[in-house]
Amino acid sequence: MSITCSIYGLGLQVNVPIAGLAGLPAPERIDVRVTLGSMPADLETLPEGSAQEYFVSPHLDEHDQPGVRASSLFESKYHRIAYSDGTTVVVNAAGSLVWAVGPNSATIEDTATYLLGPILGFVLRLRGITCLHASAVAVDGQAIALVGPSGAGKSSTAAAFSRLGYPVLTDDVLALSDREDHFNVQPAYPRIRLWPESVTAMYGQAEALPRITPNWDKRFLDLKGPGCRFQHEPLPLAAVYFLGERTDDPGTPVVETQSSRAGLMTLVSDTYATYLSDPLRRARELALLGRLAATVPMRRVVPSADFDRISDLCQAIVADFRKVPMHA
Repeated sequence: MSITCSIYGLGLQVNVPIAGLAGLPAPERIDVRVTLGSMPADLETLPEGSAQEYFVSPHLDEHDQPGVRASSLFESKYHRIAYSDGTTVVVNAAGSLVWAVGPNSATIEDTATYLLGPILGFVLRLRGITCLHASAVAVDGQAIALVGPSGAGKSSTAAAFSRLGYPVLTDDVLALSDREDHFNVQPAYPRIRLWPESVTAMYGQAEALPRITPNWDKRFLDLKGPGCRFQHEPLPLAAVYFLGERTDDPGTPVVETQSSRAGLMTLVSDTYATYLSDPLRRARELALLGRLAATVPMRRVVPSADFDRISDLCQAIVADFRKVPMHA
């Protein structure tokens, strides 16, 4: 039985149910069709050695193999994204069709783990939608972005905001909708993925939250659960907070003004799926990010290394946000 839903501003249809998509609103139209468990039939005729590899991840897995490789097939008719665990995803050039298969030991939910994050981020980029490597929460009916590279604490901070009663729009992939006079943040799906260490710090033990699949060590916070809220509707982006390196300084957390120029440079480095970048697409994206940096207030945050103070970080961000001149 297939499932249809609205996610990241797209109408999505998947050929099998996926737990993480449960409860999302029905779409007005179908933009992207996903088939899990099979590949396009014409890949059987792909000449051996004809794939044009254009990206190899610098990050290595435990076997010292690149975590991901991306290739162009049939002269850019398809993109193939191959993960080191054996998961393979194929996306057509228009970003409207996706196929994915996992290794023999993988479940549908294992494969869907890639779909809900990096693959849909890749699809959005193909469709001309700029994505930030960021989480977003709702404060006073507006969205604030928590931007930073992997390991910066975006998901943990979003989870801490959720525990304080603030709705969460997205975790890790922030899709921007350009409305000309402002930018909307599109809601993702009602889960926050957390490493076991973060779950232990917040809840006392990693087992306090379920695994995203039995084969993955990462856990998830269900935003449909008690005490949590998921923001189903898009909200205007009202401020960007760049999460800096944690420090033992007792004066943290600290929130500082970030200049538009410095903010733009950080935004450029923290866009999502940057390996999919042709000159025209990149030029359009830079123009959009330039307008964002010029119109949306930006702040640099220095968090405390003491995880017990993560609520203080959230409260410092909220207090600063409520003093931002553009905050209505």
